[in-house]
Amino acid sequence: MDATHPADGPQSPETRPDPVCFRHPGRETHVRCTRCDRHICPDCMHEAPVGYQCPECVRAGRQDIRPVRTQFGGRLGAAPYVTYLLIALNALAYLCELARPSVVDDFEMRGLATVGPDGGYYIFHGFVLPPELHAVGVATGEWYRLLTGAFLHLQPSEGTFGIAHILMNMFSLWVVGRVVEERLGAVRYLAVYLLSAVGGSVAVYLLAPTQGAVGASGAIFGLTAAYFVLSRRMQHDPLGGNRQMVSLLIWLVVSAGITSWQGHLGGLLTGLATGAAIAFAPRRQRGAVQATGLVAVALVLVLLVVLKTTDLADAYPWLPS
Repeated sequence: MDATHPADGPQSPETRPDPVCFRHPGRETHVRCTRCDRHICPDCMHEAPVGYQCPECVRAGRQDIRPVRTQFGGRLGAAPYVTYLLIALNALAYLCELARPSVVDDFEMRGLATVGPDGGYYIFHGFVLPPELHAVGVATGEWYRLLTGAFLHLQPSEGTFGIAHILMNMFSLWVVGRVVEERLGAVRYLAVYLLSAVGGSVAVYLLAPTQGAVGASGAIFGLTAAYFVLSRRMQHDPLGGNRQMVSLLIWLVVSAGITSWQGHLGGLLTGLATGAAIAFAPRRQRGAVQATGLVAVALVLVLLVVLKTTDLADAYPWLPS
């Protein structure tokens, strides 16, 4: 029988090559991933409940794990990106005001007014609008003012309070927004904010249609009201010794007396309604019930605007139909 050539038989332990990392072929290692059984070097090792896992298996495992949700649908530990975005948008709008003050006249919340050649606002009670005047406001079809006014603030020319207006509002949004966003999640949170902003403008339209109003206070009032509803639903103390929350409430009351109490009231009522629609939705079909409640609030706001516009059209015949 012929002898077997050494190269054709099994290699001895001395000649068998050492295993290498499947991600770094130049690195020798004897550690295996406990999930896929491939060799991994120290740079690829991620500690697991048993042994180590490679980066690919760690990512796959994270995708298999469902995130922990609050009882209202928010994801615990998620960063408050929507709050950051809203603060950035308010700051950007304020910079636009500083660069071009006419932005306030073009986008503030105003139900109805007539503008003269000098740019001043007037209320004309006649039956035919003079050619030198033109009408502006929600009643003329400028519905966007219901939302854009909530991103504008008093200018520095208004005095010390002009600067304090946006600074304190953004501080308030930072305090309450992060908490509410974590409990609700990005989509529900944004819906409550925007509906509360519009709700504040609708209240201004109903109660003081000829007055101009700016500020995010109505939206923040709505978030605060929703926060209290959510806290009571969770059987938590809404304040709980939180000094920042107490400061926020004081500011909201003070600003309501200085700016537009109608906008604050509207935001408060809308926040209570949207907060209740979310907080008291049953666990089964929770998302659908919450969405239905939010849509219902939006439809009520639209109906109120339509009814008020019809009422103003009867009082001011020169309004466009």
